Amino acid sequence: MSMPRGEDAEALLAEARKALWVMVGILVVLWIVQIVNAALGYELSFEYGIRAREIGSLPEILSAPFLHFSWAHIEGNSGPLFIFGFLAAYRGVKKFLGVTTLIVISSGLGAWFTAGAGTVGAGASGVVFGYFGYIIVRGLFDRRPIDLVIGLVMALCFAYQFSLLIPAGEGIGWQAHLFGFIAGVVGGWLFRERRPKKTVETGATTLIDRPEIPRREAPQ
Repeated sequence: MSMPRGEDAEALLAEARKALWVMVGILVVLWIVQIVNAALGYELSFEYGIRAREIGSLPEILSAPFLHFSWAHIEGNSGPLFIFGFLAAYRGVKKFLGVTTLIVISSGLGAWFTAGAGTVGAGASGVVFGYFGYIIVRGLFDRRPIDLVIGLVMALCFAYQFSLLIPAGEGIGWQAHLFGFIAGVVGGWLFRERRPKKTVETGATTLIDRPEIPRREAPQ
């Protein structure tokens, strides 16, 4: 498959610019929430974080990705979130929003079902791992060489992320990491580019032309 040219390249650049500003906006919101949260002694994280297997905490799967428990927590998530988020969005912001919704719900529900009793989970790391999984497999499903290369480079450059899927340290909620990553891989397939199938036009059957055999007339 060839690289985008002309109008296709311009459309791709336009979507990339949108993706850039979308991620800048998301980070601005995260850091504003973090400033308020830190000023309140991280009460927001405990109040609107995910409480495992508490029915009343189910809505918090939507608020938890915006909350963190420390400055180091949000600093560790901000860089990968921006890089992976931009790469996930540059092919189209609408598709990106669909992938994001799938990742947020899946990672949140996974943490809600499987995290330890009495724990409270919050942070954007589940979304980070979701985008990570998505950009790794997107090129395979879309069959675009540039995305295959991007996925391979990201997998190699951020190979340490795989060790954080199920970390051994205590107090680290890995459930959102794992389910977010799985959701990103599934999203790569669900939101893949669907190309029209080639159809073979069937017309009326025609007889094969054959050379005429000269007729022989009987002698008179």
